[in-house]
Amino acid sequence: MAYRAASVLAAGASKYGALWGRGYETFKNRRILSVSGVGDHATTYLQGLVTADLNSEPSAPREEVMDSVHALNAKNSGMEPGAAAPDEPEEEEVPVQFTKKLRSATFLDHRGRILTDALLWKRNPEGADSATTEYLIDVPDDTGDLLLAHLKQHKLRRSKIKLADKTEEVTSHAVYGTLNAEGAPPGYIAGMDPRHPSLGMRILSVGQDILNTTEGESERAKRQQHFETLMNNFFPSAPGTYSVLRKLAGIAEGTEIASKTALECNQDFLNAISFSKGCYLGQELTARSQFTGVVRKRIVPVMIIDTEMEVPKPWVMASMIQELGTEEGMDKIFGLSDEDGEKKKLALTGYIPPPLPKISAPGAGSIVSMMMGSVAAPDQNPQDGSEELNKLRVQGEKLQIEIAELAQPGTSIIDKKDSRTIGKIVSTPAPGTTVLLAQMRLDRLGLLGSEHKWSRTNKILMGESNKEYRFLPFLPLWWPDIDPATGKEKEVVVGE
Repeated sequence: MAYRAASVLAAGASKYGALWGRGYETFKNRRILSVSGVGDHATTYLQGLVTADLNSEPSAPREEVMDSVHALNAKNSGMEPGAAAPDEPEEEEVPVQFTKKLRSATFLDHRGRILTDALLWKRNPEGADSATTEYLIDVPDDTGDLLLAHLKQHKLRRSKIKLADKTEEVTSHAVYGTLNAEGAPPGYIAGMDPRHPSLGMRILSVGQDILNTTEGESERAKRQQHFETLMNNFFPSAPGTYSVLRKLAGIAEGTEIASKTALECNQDFLNAISFSKGCYLGQELTARSQFTGVVRKRIVPVMIIDTEMEVPKPWVMASMIQELGTEEGMDKIFGLSDEDGEKKKLALTGYIPPPLPKISAPGAGSIVSMMMGSVAAPDQNPQDGSEELNKLRVQGEKLQIEIAELAQPGTSIIDKKDSRTIGKIVSTPAPGTTVLLAQMRLDRLGLLGSEHKWSRTNKILMGESNKEYRFLPFLPLWWPDIDPATGKEKEVVVGE
């Protein structure tokens, strides 16, 4: 890239899990709103409307722990979880850098309920006075009009700021499969997604020179053409990737989270909330939930399968941990009572399996592909099992059609054993999968209290359908450990 970004936040040599395959896409379902003003007027105005603290630098995303798939692979090979195989080179930890100019935030209404999530870009626009600060707000299209009206409503008559809809003037893009966002070509600003780098590098096309060197019917078309020409030399076009990737990563947005509380939508885990900043619209409910309340529901990614399908090993392991307890479950899973049990115990020192599988977006995609017959399992010869793969593929396609019809936003997930509603679907399934996002009761996942346990033999109904399915919830790697007493991030006691 032509030049290095002026300001970056180094995340050190931390790991953020496996990356998605290389590719790029231009978003056609995003809105770009602008708030600008001389000096700190724009910052002061937005500071009272967003959950993030614009007067402090954004924090880097949470470093990830090893996912459950790798834990099982380590168990099967007799290695310490996270260690490289003897015949494999040690994986190099790649430093990830996050720009100070891009952060995640949430806008709330006066009740403390979410209006929308957003990505905020801070810049000094070209051609403007050097003292002018502009925030470009990258927001889902389905909440764009609502946010613009909200911004206008809270702009005082004498406010020294300007509001504008720049959707036709600025285009939003993403690049996947890279951690390098330190520079950008002239006319572009770029940064790793501040929620999690696995979501890709976010890019805005803002330069005026781009319009003078590219043909197109509109300014938006010119920018899109210029970006595609630039990217085609390095990355393949991958439209629709973000829709799949964010759902596998457990991230809901736009109308999926509207009217819910920020903590129920995991905004506290995504660096979108400051609990130490001054007053802002909707702060009371958010602060009360964090400091005194119990979070009983959260949005989680859920894979839906047929009751006749085999439950993948990560969920078998999680179910055993919940049913038997950590000590007995570990013994059962890893064979700690065997002859070489002491050796295994030593190798597993410090490893505590999560109550539900922790899986990266690429890991979830791989599991879905194997279950749907798209690819052979690692221990299966594709030629020997071609008939079985075809059978799985047919079953998988049928299941995907069923789930796509049933799993609409607002549909209830009902536990068959007691006919209780245990969750509500907030998103349609990720294309080509049966993975969806649902706001689930944490107690029914075994994450809150001790009355209920999640079981791999569960049976659920969705909406008005009488057909039984099984639900396999999993935790994104960016989730912290959850306190079973509060449903919030577990506090780490110094010395533990």
